[in-house]
Parts: sequence; C-alpha cells; structure tokens
Amino acid sequence: MELCDPYMARERRIGKKAAAGRSLSFAAILAAGLATGGCTISFPMMSLIPSSETTGSIAQQVSPLSSKLEGEDWRRAKAALNTALDPTGNGAPVAWSNPETAVRGSFAPVGQAFVKKDELCRGFIAALSFGSKEEWLQGAACRVGSEEWTVQEVQPAQRPS
Repeated sequence: MELCDPYMARERRIGKKAAAGRSLSFAAILAAGLATGGCTISFPMMSLIPSSETTGSIAQQVSPLSSKLEGEDWRRAKAALNTALDPTGNGAPVAWSNPETAVRGSFAPVGQAFVKKDELCRGFIAALSFGSKEEWLQGAACRVGSEEWTVQEVQPAQRPS
C-alpha cells in the first residue's frame, strides 16, 4: 500500500495540468500555422517596363575573335586565352573544347609580353574549329594588373605549316 503524501498528490495534479496545457498550446500553434499557411493570394500585375526591354539578365558576351564563338564556347575559349597569355606560364599552347557544341580551339602565345599604354600585352595565334570549318587568327590581348586579358586586335592568319 502506498503512503499518501498530500504534497506529492498536488505535484502530480499540477504536472498533469501543465502537460495538458503544453499539449493544448502546441495544438493551437499547429492549427494556427496550418490555417494561415495557405492564406496567400497572388495578383497578376502588369509590368511597368515595356516587354521589349529585358532586365535582370546578364548580357551575352560577344567574342571579338569570331561571330560564331558565343556563350559557353567563348567562356571556355576566354579561360584558355587567359592561361596561354599568362607571362609566368610555360609559353605552351592551351587547348579548349565544348563537348556540347563540338566547338574547340587553342591559343598559343607569340613572343614575350610587352607594355603598351600602361597595359601588359602579349601576341597570340588562335585556332578555332567549328565542326569541319577552321579559322586561324593572330592578334594581341592586354590586361591591367591581374585582370582578364582583353583582345585588342585580331586578324585572319594563315594556318602554320
């Protein structure tokens, strides 16, 4: 037989009420969250900007080497150009390709880097392959500090023998 302790009995009653109160509070919060969670209304709004004007997008980078070299092809080619022209590099040609478009090419640095109008410049020969069509170009690119190389001049070249 259990001894009846009035203090312990009171604590059990308070504990049960507190547990019931916590459960009730949790249920109320859950119900309120579910009830208000779906209370959104969206209204179609007319744009204040004419539809012919595009905003919030990054302009497509245009290659100064060839009009056929665009988008991801130019991004990959530009990375190879930056590596090939690096004056601390080994001077070897750097190849690139885009398996999605089958466009590929390479850049070979020509001569040593030189300074022109406070920019570091270097000549290059580029080979671009667009399927069965090839283009050979020669040019020069320059940069300021550690920025990317920017093609300054480019012209068609004969395929080296």
